[in-house]
Amino acid sequence: MGISRYFHTLRYLKWTQIRYRILYLVQGRLRKSIPLKPVNTPSVFPASRSLLFIKSISAATFHKAPLQFCFLNVEHQFSDQINWNFSAHGKLWTYNLNYFEFLAQPDLPKTTGLDLIHHFIDQESQLRDGMEPFPISLRVLFWIRFLTVHQIQEERIDQSLYWQLTLLKKRLEYHLMGNHLLENGFALLMGSSYFADKKLFQLAESLLREQLEEQILPDGAHFERSPMYHQLMLYRLLDVINVLKHNPFSASDRLLPFLQQKAERMLSWLRQMVFSNGTLPRVNDSTPGIAPSPAELFEYAARLGLEIPDLSLGESGYRKYKTNCFELLIDVGPIGPDYIPGHAHSDTFNFVLHHRDQALIVDTGISTYEKNTRRNLERSTAAHNTVMVAGKEQSEVWGGFRVAKRARIASLTISNGQVVATHDGYRSLGVFHQRSFSWKTDQIEIHDQLSGDQIAVASLHFHPQVRIQLRGREILGDFGTILFSASLTVSMQNYDYALGFNQLVKAQKVVVVFKHELTTKIQLL
Repeated sequence: MGISRYFHTLRYLKWTQIRYRILYLVQGRLRKSIPLKPVNTPSVFPASRSLLFIKSISAATFHKAPLQFCFLNVEHQFSDQINWNFSAHGKLWTYNLNYFEFLAQPDLPKTTGLDLIHHFIDQESQLRDGMEPFPISLRVLFWIRFLTVHQIQEERIDQSLYWQLTLLKKRLEYHLMGNHLLENGFALLMGSSYFADKKLFQLAESLLREQLEEQILPDGAHFERSPMYHQLMLYRLLDVINVLKHNPFSASDRLLPFLQQKAERMLSWLRQMVFSNGTLPRVNDSTPGIAPSPAELFEYAARLGLEIPDLSLGESGYRKYKTNCFELLIDVGPIGPDYIPGHAHSDTFNFVLHHRDQALIVDTGISTYEKNTRRNLERSTAAHNTVMVAGKEQSEVWGGFRVAKRARIASLTISNGQVVATHDGYRSLGVFHQRSFSWKTDQIEIHDQLSGDQIAVASLHFHPQVRIQLRGREILGDFGTILFSASLTVSMQNYDYALGFNQLVKAQKVVVVFKHELTTKIQLL
Protein backbone atom coordinates (compact mmCIF):
# COMPACT_ATOMS: atom_id res chain seq x y z
CA MET A 1 0.00 0.00 0.00
CA GLY A 2 2.75 2.45 0.98
CA ILE A 3 4.94 1.60 -2.01
CA SER A 4 2.00 1.93 -4.40
CA ARG A 5 1.03 5.28 -2.91
CA TYR A 6 4.54 6.67 -3.31
CA PHE A 7 4.85 5.28 -6.82
CA HIS A 8 1.59 6.83 -8.02
CA THR A 9 2.55 10.13 -6.37
CA LEU A 10 6.09 10.38 -7.67
CA ARG A 11 5.45 9.09 -11.19
CA TYR A 12 3.79 12.37 -12.18
CA LEU A 13 6.59 14.67 -11.02
CA LYS A 14 8.61 16.49 -13.63
CA TRP A 15 12.29 15.68 -13.83
CA THR A 16 12.95 19.35 -13.04
CA GLN A 17 11.15 18.96 -9.70
CA ILE A 18 13.13 15.87 -8.79
CA ARG A 19 16.45 17.44 -9.77
CA TYR A 20 15.82 20.58 -7.73
CA ARG A 21 14.55 18.61 -4.73
CA ILE A 22 17.85 16.73 -4.64
CA LEU A 23 19.84 19.93 -5.16
CA TYR A 24 18.05 21.86 -2.41
CA LEU A 25 18.25 18.89 -0.05
CA VAL A 26 22.04 18.89 -0.40
CA GLN A 27 22.22 22.68 -0.08
CA GLY A 28 19.99 22.55 3.00
CA ARG A 29 22.37 20.18 4.74
CA LEU A 30 25.31 22.37 3.83
CA ARG A 31 23.63 25.44 5.30
CA LYS A 32 23.60 23.79 8.72
CA SER A 33 27.35 24.26 8.81
CA ILE A 34 27.63 27.35 6.59
CA PRO A 35 25.51 30.25 7.97
CA LEU A 36 23.76 32.69 5.69
CA LYS A 37 25.72 35.80 4.88
CA PRO A 38 24.57 38.50 7.35
CA VAL A 39 22.51 41.06 5.48
CA ASN A 40 24.32 44.01 7.08
CA THR A 41 27.69 42.95 5.63
CA PRO A 42 28.82 45.69 3.20
CA SER A 43 28.10 44.68 -0.38
CA VAL A 44 27.54 46.32 -3.73
CA PHE A 45 23.93 46.71 -4.82
CA PRO A 46 22.20 49.01 -7.30
CA ALA A 47 20.47 52.17 -6.18
CA SER A 48 16.70 52.03 -5.99
CA ARG A 49 14.49 54.41 -7.91
CA SER A 50 11.36 56.23 -6.89
CA LEU A 51 8.35 54.50 -8.42
CA LEU A 52 4.78 55.54 -9.20
CA PHE A 53 2.19 53.04 -7.98
CA ILE A 54 -1.49 53.82 -8.36
CA LYS A 55 -4.01 52.58 -5.79
CA SER A 56 -3.91 48.81 -5.37
CA ILE A 57 -6.00 46.67 -3.00
CA SER A 58 -5.80 47.22 0.75
CA ALA A 59 -5.08 44.35 3.10
CA ALA A 60 -7.32 43.20 5.92
CA THR A 61 -6.35 44.15 9.46
CA PHE A 62 -3.63 41.68 10.38
CA HIS A 63 -1.55 43.99 12.59
CA LYS A 64 -3.83 44.74 15.54
CA ALA A 65 -1.47 46.51 17.94
CA PRO A 66 2.30 47.07 18.31
CA LEU A 67 2.92 43.41 19.19
CA GLN A 68 -0.42 41.85 18.23
CA PHE A 69 -1.23 40.06 14.97
CA CYS A 70 -4.12 38.03 13.59
CA PHE A 71 -3.60 35.52 10.77
CA LEU A 72 -5.83 32.64 9.72
CA ASN A 73 -8.37 33.83 12.32
CA VAL A 74 -5.87 33.19 15.13
CA GLU A 75 -4.65 36.15 17.21
CA HIS A 76 -1.33 36.29 19.02
CA GLN A 77 0.14 38.89 21.34
CA PHE A 78 3.94 38.93 21.61
CA SER A 79 5.20 39.88 25.07
CA ASP A 80 8.32 42.01 24.60
CA GLN A 81 9.32 41.82 20.92
CA ILE A 82 8.19 40.05 17.75
CA ASN A 83 9.58 36.57 17.28
CA TRP A 84 9.67 36.19 13.50
CA ASN A 85 10.33 32.45 13.99
CA PHE A 86 7.24 31.97 16.16
CA SER A 87 5.73 28.57 15.24
CA ALA A 88 3.16 27.66 17.92
CA HIS A 89 0.24 28.28 15.51
CA GLY A 90 1.69 26.27 12.63
CA LYS A 91 3.98 27.02 9.71
CA LEU A 92 1.34 28.82 7.64
CA TRP A 93 0.79 31.30 10.49
CA THR A 94 4.57 31.87 10.64
CA TYR A 95 4.63 32.37 6.89
CA ASN A 96 1.86 34.98 7.12
CA LEU A 97 3.77 36.85 9.81
CA ASN A 98 6.78 36.99 7.50
CA TYR A 99 4.81 38.01 4.39
CA PHE A 100 4.41 41.58 5.72
CA GLU A 101 1.05 41.90 3.98
CA PHE A 102 -0.04 44.03 6.94
CA LEU A 103 1.99 46.85 5.37
CA ALA A 104 -0.93 47.21 2.95
CA GLN A 105 -3.41 47.95 5.75
CA PRO A 106 -4.94 51.37 5.06
CA ASP A 107 -4.72 52.34 8.75
CA LEU A 108 -1.11 51.30 9.30
CA PRO A 109 1.01 54.40 10.04
CA LYS A 110 4.17 54.92 8.01
CA THR A 111 6.29 54.98 11.17
CA THR A 112 4.84 51.66 12.36
CA GLY A 113 5.57 50.01 9.05
CA LEU A 114 9.15 51.29 9.08
CA ASP A 115 9.66 50.10 12.65
CA LEU A 116 8.44 46.60 11.71
CA ILE A 117 10.75 46.45 8.69
CA HIS A 118 13.76 47.57 10.72
CA HIS A 119 13.01 45.09 13.50
CA PHE A 120 12.83 42.32 10.91
CA ILE A 121 16.19 43.36 9.44
CA ASP A 122 17.71 43.35 12.93
CA GLN A 123 16.73 39.68 13.27
CA GLU A 124 17.50 38.62 9.70
CA SER A 125 20.51 36.45 10.41
CA GLN A 126 18.49 34.32 12.88
CA LEU A 127 15.46 33.77 10.63
CA ARG A 128 14.36 30.32 9.47
CA ASP A 129 10.95 29.98 7.76
CA GLY A 130 10.95 33.67 6.86
CA MET A 131 13.97 33.21 4.62
CA GLU A 132 12.40 30.48 2.54
CA PRO A 133 11.74 31.57 -1.06
CA PHE A 134 7.95 31.77 -0.78
CA PRO A 135 7.79 34.28 2.12
CA ILE A 136 10.71 36.19 0.58
CA SER A 137 8.66 36.54 -2.61
CA LEU A 138 5.61 38.01 -0.89
CA ARG A 139 7.68 40.17 1.45
CA VAL A 140 9.55 41.73 -1.49
CA LEU A 141 6.22 42.64 -3.09
CA PHE A 142 4.74 44.21 0.03
CA TRP A 143 7.93 46.01 1.08
CA ILE A 144 8.33 47.62 -2.32
CA ARG A 145 4.65 48.59 -2.40
CA PHE A 146 4.96 50.18 1.03
CA LEU A 147 8.21 52.00 0.19
CA THR A 148 6.75 53.25 -3.08
CA VAL A 149 3.45 54.46 -1.64
CA HIS A 150 5.23 56.34 1.17
CA GLN A 151 8.13 57.49 -1.06
CA ILE A 152 10.76 55.97 1.24
CA GLN A 153 14.32 55.31 0.13
CA GLU A 154 16.65 53.97 2.82
CA GLU A 155 19.99 52.34 2.08
CA ARG A 156 19.61 49.78 4.87
CA ILE A 157 16.22 48.61 3.61
CA ASP A 158 17.39 48.56 0.00
CA GLN A 159 20.40 46.50 1.00
CA SER A 160 18.15 43.96 2.73
CA LEU A 161 15.77 43.86 -0.22
CA TYR A 162 18.53 43.23 -2.71
CA TRP A 163 20.07 40.52 -0.56
CA GLN A 164 16.66 38.81 -0.26
CA LEU A 165 16.29 38.96 -4.04
CA THR A 166 19.75 37.41 -4.35
CA LEU A 167 18.71 34.57 -2.04
CA LEU A 168 15.50 34.12 -4.02
CA LYS A 169 17.37 33.83 -7.31
CA LYS A 170 19.37 30.97 -5.85
CA ARG A 171 16.30 29.15 -4.50
CA LEU A 172 13.61 29.48 -7.14
CA GLU A 173 10.94 26.91 -6.29
CA TYR A 174 11.36 24.58 -9.24
CA HIS A 175 10.97 21.69 -6.80
CA LEU A 176 7.35 22.77 -6.23
CA MET A 177 6.47 24.87 -9.32
CA GLY A 178 2.87 26.06 -9.74
CA ASN A 179 1.79 29.17 -7.83
CA HIS A 180 5.05 29.15 -5.83
CA LEU A 181 7.14 29.67 -8.97
CA LEU A 182 4.79 32.40 -10.17
CA GLU A 183 5.15 34.22 -6.86
CA ASN A 184 8.95 33.98 -7.27
CA GLY A 185 8.65 35.52 -10.73
CA PHE A 186 6.40 38.37 -9.60
CA ALA A 187 8.85 39.25 -6.81
CA LEU A 188 11.81 39.24 -9.20
CA LEU A 189 9.92 41.49 -11.61
CA MET A 190 8.94 43.92 -8.86
CA GLY A 191 12.52 43.92 -7.59
CA SER A 192 13.98 44.47 -11.05
CA SER A 193 11.72 47.51 -11.52
CA TYR A 194 12.60 48.92 -8.10
CA PHE A 195 16.35 48.60 -8.70
CA ALA A 196 16.18 49.09 -12.50
CA ASP A 197 18.20 45.87 -12.75
CA LYS A 198 18.24 44.61 -16.33
CA LYS A 199 19.65 41.16 -15.56
CA LEU A 200 17.06 40.61 -12.85
CA PHE A 201 14.37 41.77 -15.27
CA GLN A 202 15.52 39.29 -17.92
CA LEU A 203 15.30 36.44 -15.41
CA ALA A 204 11.86 37.58 -14.24
CA GLU A 205 10.58 37.98 -17.80
CA SER A 206 11.78 34.54 -18.85
CA LEU A 207 10.27 32.90 -15.79
CA LEU A 208 6.91 34.68 -16.03
CA ARG A 209 6.48 34.13 -19.74
CA GLU A 210 7.17 30.43 -19.36
CA GLN A 211 5.00 29.93 -16.28
CA LEU A 212 2.04 32.13 -17.23
CA GLU A 213 1.88 30.47 -20.64
CA GLU A 214 1.56 27.11 -18.92
CA GLN A 215 -0.36 28.00 -15.78
CA ILE A 216 -3.12 30.15 -17.30
CA LEU A 217 -5.43 27.84 -19.23
CA PRO A 218 -7.15 28.92 -22.47
CA ASP A 219 -10.40 29.62 -20.59
CA GLY A 220 -8.47 31.95 -18.25
CA ALA A 221 -8.28 29.71 -15.17
CA HIS A 222 -5.15 29.24 -13.12
CA PHE A 223 -4.30 25.59 -13.71
CA GLU A 224 -4.45 24.54 -10.04
CA ARG A 225 -8.22 25.13 -10.34
CA SER A 226 -8.65 26.84 -6.98
CA PRO A 227 -10.62 30.12 -7.13
CA MET A 228 -8.62 31.39 -4.13
CA TYR A 229 -5.24 30.83 -5.77
CA HIS A 230 -6.62 32.19 -9.03
CA GLN A 231 -7.51 35.40 -7.20
CA LEU A 232 -4.09 35.57 -5.53
CA MET A 233 -2.19 35.07 -8.80
CA LEU A 234 -4.39 37.66 -10.50
CA TYR A 235 -3.79 40.09 -7.63
CA ARG A 236 0.00 39.74 -7.99
CA LEU A 237 -0.27 40.05 -11.75
CA LEU A 238 -2.24 43.29 -11.45
CA ASP A 239 0.38 44.69 -9.06
CA VAL A 240 3.27 44.05 -11.46
CA ILE A 241 1.21 45.46 -14.34
CA ASN A 242 0.69 48.53 -12.16
CA VAL A 243 4.46 48.93 -11.76
CA LEU A 244 5.42 48.28 -15.39
CA LYS A 245 2.66 50.47 -16.77
CA HIS A 246 3.59 53.50 -14.68
CA ASN A 247 7.36 52.97 -14.45
CA PRO A 248 8.59 51.74 -17.83
CA PHE A 249 12.25 51.03 -18.37
CA SER A 250 14.38 49.25 -20.94
CA ALA A 251 12.70 46.11 -22.32
CA SER A 252 9.58 46.34 -20.13
CA ASP A 253 7.42 47.46 -23.06
CA ARG A 254 7.59 44.03 -24.67
CA LEU A 255 6.45 42.24 -21.50
CA LEU A 256 3.57 44.50 -20.47
CA PRO A 257 1.15 43.52 -23.31
CA PHE A 258 1.73 39.84 -22.54
CA LEU A 259 0.95 40.33 -18.85
CA GLN A 260 -2.14 42.40 -19.63
CA GLN A 261 -3.47 39.74 -21.98
CA LYS A 262 -3.06 37.03 -19.33
CA ALA A 263 -4.70 39.22 -16.69
CA GLU A 264 -7.68 39.91 -18.93
CA ARG A 265 -8.22 36.18 -19.53
CA MET A 266 -8.01 35.55 -15.79
CA LEU A 267 -10.57 38.29 -15.19
CA SER A 268 -12.91 36.61 -17.65
CA TRP A 269 -12.71 33.25 -15.85
CA LEU A 270 -13.28 34.96 -12.52
CA ARG A 271 -16.35 36.73 -13.87
CA GLN A 272 -17.71 33.42 -15.17
CA MET A 273 -17.20 31.69 -11.82
CA VAL A 274 -18.58 34.31 -9.45
CA PHE A 275 -22.16 33.87 -8.28
CA SER A 276 -24.73 36.65 -8.51
CA ASN A 277 -24.30 37.42 -4.80
CA GLY A 278 -20.61 38.17 -5.37
CA THR A 279 -19.23 34.99 -3.80
CA LEU A 280 -17.14 32.22 -5.32
CA PRO A 281 -17.47 28.45 -4.94
CA ARG A 282 -15.01 27.07 -2.39
CA VAL A 283 -13.80 24.28 -4.62
CA ASN A 284 -10.38 22.73 -4.03
CA ASP A 285 -8.30 24.77 -1.56
CA SER A 286 -10.43 27.91 -1.32
CA THR A 287 -11.61 29.83 1.70
CA PRO A 288 -12.60 33.44 2.51
CA GLY A 289 -10.28 36.00 4.04
CA ILE A 290 -7.12 35.09 2.13
CA ALA A 291 -7.47 36.62 -1.34
CA PRO A 292 -9.07 39.89 -2.46
CA SER A 293 -12.74 39.67 -3.39
CA PRO A 294 -13.83 39.50 -7.04
CA ALA A 295 -15.28 43.01 -6.73
CA GLU A 296 -11.94 44.39 -5.50
CA LEU A 297 -10.08 42.70 -8.35
CA PHE A 298 -12.51 43.95 -10.99
CA GLU A 299 -12.25 47.51 -9.63
CA TYR A 300 -8.45 47.35 -9.56
CA ALA A 301 -8.35 46.02 -13.13
CA ALA A 302 -10.59 48.89 -14.25
CA ARG A 303 -8.19 51.41 -12.68
CA LEU A 304 -5.42 49.83 -14.73
CA GLY A 305 -7.46 50.16 -17.92
CA LEU A 306 -7.88 46.43 -18.50
CA GLU A 307 -10.80 45.00 -20.45
CA ILE A 308 -12.54 41.68 -19.81
CA PRO A 309 -13.05 39.40 -22.83
CA ASP A 310 -16.12 37.20 -23.09
CA LEU A 311 -14.65 33.71 -22.73
CA SER A 312 -16.49 30.50 -21.92
CA LEU A 313 -15.57 27.99 -19.23
CA GLY A 314 -13.70 25.11 -20.78
CA GLU A 315 -10.29 23.66 -19.99
CA SER A 316 -10.60 24.26 -16.25
CA GLY A 317 -13.30 21.58 -16.16
CA TYR A 318 -15.92 23.77 -14.52
CA ARG A 319 -19.31 24.48 -16.07
CA LYS A 320 -21.78 27.02 -14.69
CA TYR A 321 -25.44 27.34 -15.57
CA LYS A 322 -27.98 29.95 -14.51
CA THR A 323 -31.74 30.35 -14.66
CA ASN A 324 -34.03 32.88 -13.00
CA CYS A 325 -34.27 30.44 -10.08
CA PHE A 326 -30.79 28.98 -9.51
CA GLU A 327 -27.08 28.93 -10.33
CA LEU A 328 -25.37 25.57 -10.72
CA LEU A 329 -21.62 24.95 -10.84
CA ILE A 330 -20.44 21.50 -11.97
CA ASP A 331 -16.94 20.03 -11.86
CA VAL A 332 -16.35 17.69 -14.80
CA GLY A 333 -12.63 18.25 -15.22
CA PRO A 334 -9.30 16.96 -13.94
CA ILE A 335 -8.45 17.60 -10.30
CA GLY A 336 -5.48 19.76 -11.33
CA PRO A 337 -2.06 19.62 -13.00
CA ASP A 338 -0.58 16.15 -12.57
CA TYR A 339 2.77 17.28 -11.23
CA ILE A 340 1.44 19.73 -8.62
CA PRO A 341 -1.96 18.60 -7.24
CA GLY A 342 -1.23 19.89 -3.73
CA HIS A 343 -4.34 22.10 -3.61
CA ALA A 344 -6.62 19.54 -5.29
CA HIS A 345 -9.43 17.60 -3.64
CA SER A 346 -11.01 14.25 -4.40
CA ASP A 347 -14.10 15.93 -5.84
CA THR A 348 -14.80 14.77 -9.40
CA PHE A 349 -18.46 15.48 -10.32
CA ASN A 350 -18.85 17.70 -7.28
CA PHE A 351 -21.41 20.49 -7.68
CA VAL A 352 -22.45 23.70 -5.91
CA LEU A 353 -25.98 25.12 -6.05
CA HIS A 354 -27.33 28.59 -5.24
CA HIS A 355 -31.06 29.24 -5.04
CA ARG A 356 -32.30 32.79 -5.54
CA ASP A 357 -28.85 34.27 -4.75
CA GLN A 358 -28.45 32.20 -1.58
CA ALA A 359 -26.03 29.31 -1.10
CA LEU A 360 -27.96 26.03 -0.85
CA ILE A 361 -25.70 23.03 -1.55
CA VAL A 362 -22.08 23.93 -0.89
CA ASP A 363 -18.51 22.76 -0.91
CA THR A 364 -17.51 22.14 2.70
CA GLY A 365 -14.40 24.36 2.43
CA ILE A 366 -11.05 24.18 4.22
CA SER A 367 -10.04 25.15 7.74
CA THR A 368 -6.40 24.04 7.92
CA TYR A 369 -3.22 23.32 5.98
CA GLU A 370 -1.74 21.26 8.80
CA LYS A 371 -1.05 17.63 7.89
CA ASN A 372 -3.70 16.13 10.12
CA THR A 373 -6.98 14.23 10.13
CA ARG A 374 -9.02 17.38 9.49
CA ARG A 375 -6.98 18.25 6.41
CA ASN A 376 -7.42 14.74 5.03
CA LEU A 377 -11.17 14.85 5.65
CA GLU A 378 -11.62 18.22 3.94
CA ARG A 379 -9.91 16.91 0.81
CA SER A 380 -11.79 13.58 0.78
CA THR A 381 -14.54 12.37 -1.57
CA ALA A 382 -17.00 12.18 1.34
CA ALA A 383 -16.58 15.92 2.00
CA HIS A 384 -17.96 16.78 -1.44
CA ASN A 385 -21.27 16.55 -3.27
CA THR A 386 -20.39 13.49 -5.27
CA VAL A 387 -20.30 9.68 -4.98
CA MET A 388 -17.97 7.44 -2.99
CA VAL A 389 -17.88 3.77 -3.99
CA ALA A 390 -17.06 0.98 -1.52
CA GLY A 391 -15.51 3.46 0.90
CA LYS A 392 -12.71 4.30 -1.55
CA GLU A 393 -11.44 7.72 -2.61
CA GLN A 394 -11.94 8.74 -6.26
CA SER A 395 -8.49 10.32 -6.10
CA GLU A 396 -6.07 9.15 -3.43
CA VAL A 397 -5.39 12.34 -1.46
CA TRP A 398 -2.88 11.99 1.37
CA GLY A 399 -0.13 13.71 3.33
CA GLY A 400 -1.78 17.13 3.35
CA PHE A 401 -0.73 18.06 -0.19
CA ARG A 402 -0.23 14.77 -2.02
CA VAL A 403 -2.28 12.79 -4.52
CA ALA A 404 -1.44 9.24 -5.66
CA LYS A 405 -3.95 7.56 -8.00
CA ARG A 406 -6.35 10.11 -9.42
CA ALA A 407 -9.66 10.10 -11.26
CA ARG A 408 -9.68 10.85 -14.99
CA ILE A 409 -12.59 12.00 -17.12
CA ALA A 410 -13.29 9.14 -19.52
CA SER A 411 -16.07 10.86 -21.45
CA LEU A 412 -17.88 14.20 -21.48
CA THR A 413 -20.94 15.23 -23.49
CA ILE A 414 -22.52 18.67 -23.18
CA SER A 415 -25.77 19.56 -24.89
CA ASN A 416 -28.53 22.06 -24.35
CA GLY A 417 -29.73 21.60 -20.78
CA GLN A 418 -27.64 18.51 -20.03
CA VAL A 419 -24.12 17.45 -19.03
CA VAL A 420 -23.13 13.77 -19.05
CA ALA A 421 -19.69 12.62 -17.90
CA THR A 422 -17.90 9.44 -16.82
CA HIS A 423 -14.78 9.11 -14.65
CA ASP A 424 -12.49 6.15 -13.94
CA GLY A 425 -11.55 6.90 -10.34
CA TYR A 426 -12.85 3.48 -9.23
CA ARG A 427 -11.29 1.47 -12.05
CA SER A 428 -9.38 -0.63 -9.49
CA LEU A 429 -12.80 -1.85 -8.30
CA GLY A 430 -13.96 -2.51 -11.85
CA VAL A 431 -16.35 0.45 -11.59
CA PHE A 432 -16.89 3.49 -13.80
CA HIS A 433 -19.09 6.29 -12.48
CA GLN A 434 -21.34 8.16 -14.90
CA ARG A 435 -23.17 11.26 -13.67
CA SER A 436 -25.62 13.31 -15.70
CA PHE A 437 -27.05 16.73 -14.87
CA SER A 438 -30.18 17.99 -16.60
CA TRP A 439 -32.22 21.05 -15.70
CA LYS A 440 -35.17 23.26 -16.42
CA THR A 441 -36.07 26.67 -15.02
CA ASP A 442 -36.73 25.47 -11.46
CA GLN A 443 -35.71 21.82 -11.54
CA ILE A 444 -32.45 19.87 -11.57
CA GLU A 445 -32.14 16.13 -12.05
CA ILE A 446 -28.93 14.24 -11.29
CA HIS A 447 -28.57 10.64 -12.41
CA ASP A 448 -25.71 8.47 -11.11
CA GLN A 449 -24.91 5.14 -12.72
CA LEU A 450 -22.21 2.66 -11.67
CA SER A 451 -20.92 -0.04 -13.97
CA GLY A 452 -20.00 -2.44 -11.17
CA ASP A 453 -21.81 -4.23 -8.36
CA GLN A 454 -20.71 -2.11 -5.40
CA ILE A 455 -22.42 -0.20 -2.61
CA ALA A 456 -22.06 3.56 -3.09
CA VAL A 457 -22.79 6.68 -1.05
CA ALA A 458 -23.86 10.04 -2.47
CA SER A 459 -23.54 13.13 -0.26
CA LEU A 460 -25.22 16.53 -0.31
CA HIS A 461 -23.82 19.24 1.99
CA PHE A 462 -26.14 22.13 2.84
CA HIS A 463 -25.12 25.63 3.81
CA PRO A 464 -25.23 26.22 7.60
CA GLN A 465 -28.14 28.64 7.22
CA VAL A 466 -30.24 26.03 5.41
CA ARG A 467 -32.54 23.85 7.52
CA ILE A 468 -33.89 20.59 6.14
CA GLN A 469 -36.25 17.80 7.18
CA LEU A 470 -36.29 14.18 6.08
CA ARG A 471 -39.56 12.47 5.16
CA GLY A 472 -38.99 8.99 3.80
CA ARG A 473 -36.76 9.43 0.75
CA GLU A 474 -37.57 13.11 0.39
CA ILE A 475 -35.82 16.20 1.77
CA LEU A 476 -37.98 19.22 2.58
CA GLY A 477 -36.83 22.81 3.07
CA ASP A 478 -37.75 26.43 2.44
CA PHE A 479 -36.01 26.09 -0.94
CA GLY A 480 -38.29 23.25 -2.13
CA THR A 481 -37.82 19.48 -2.17
CA ILE A 482 -35.24 16.84 -3.07
CA LEU A 483 -36.40 13.32 -3.94
CA PHE A 484 -34.11 10.28 -4.20
CA SER A 485 -35.24 7.41 -6.41
CA ALA A 486 -33.74 3.90 -6.26
CA SER A 487 -31.94 4.64 -2.99
CA LEU A 488 -31.39 1.98 -0.36
CA THR A 489 -31.31 4.40 2.59
CA VAL A 490 -31.45 8.15 3.07
CA SER A 491 -30.22 9.78 6.28
CA MET A 492 -29.41 13.21 7.68
CA GLN A 493 -26.17 13.94 9.51
CA ASN A 494 -24.28 16.91 10.90
CA TYR A 495 -20.94 17.98 9.46
CA ASP A 496 -18.40 20.74 10.10
CA TYR A 497 -18.57 23.53 7.53
CA ALA A 498 -15.42 25.65 7.27
CA LEU A 499 -16.18 29.37 7.54
CA GLY A 500 -12.45 29.98 7.10
CA PHE A 501 -9.11 28.87 8.48
CA ASN A 502 -9.57 27.61 12.06
CA GLN A 503 -13.31 28.35 11.96
CA LEU A 504 -15.86 25.53 11.87
CA VAL A 505 -19.61 25.58 12.28
CA LYS A 506 -22.17 22.78 12.31
CA ALA A 507 -24.34 22.24 9.25
CA GLN A 508 -26.51 19.45 7.83
CA LYS A 509 -25.80 16.95 5.11
CA VAL A 510 -27.74 14.14 3.46
CA VAL A 511 -26.15 10.72 2.92
CA VAL A 512 -27.77 8.42 0.36
CA VAL A 513 -26.77 4.76 0.05
CA PHE A 514 -27.49 3.11 -3.30
CA LYS A 515 -26.40 0.37 -5.68
CA HIS A 516 -26.03 0.56 -9.46
CA GLU A 517 -27.96 3.82 -9.94
CA LEU A 518 -29.54 6.77 -8.20
CA THR A 519 -31.74 9.63 -9.40
CA THR A 520 -31.81 12.88 -7.43
CA LYS A 521 -34.60 15.33 -8.31
CA ILE A 522 -34.26 18.87 -6.93
CA GLN A 523 -37.47 20.90 -7.21
CA LEU A 524 -36.94 24.56 -6.33
CA LEU A 525 -39.51 27.16 -5.33
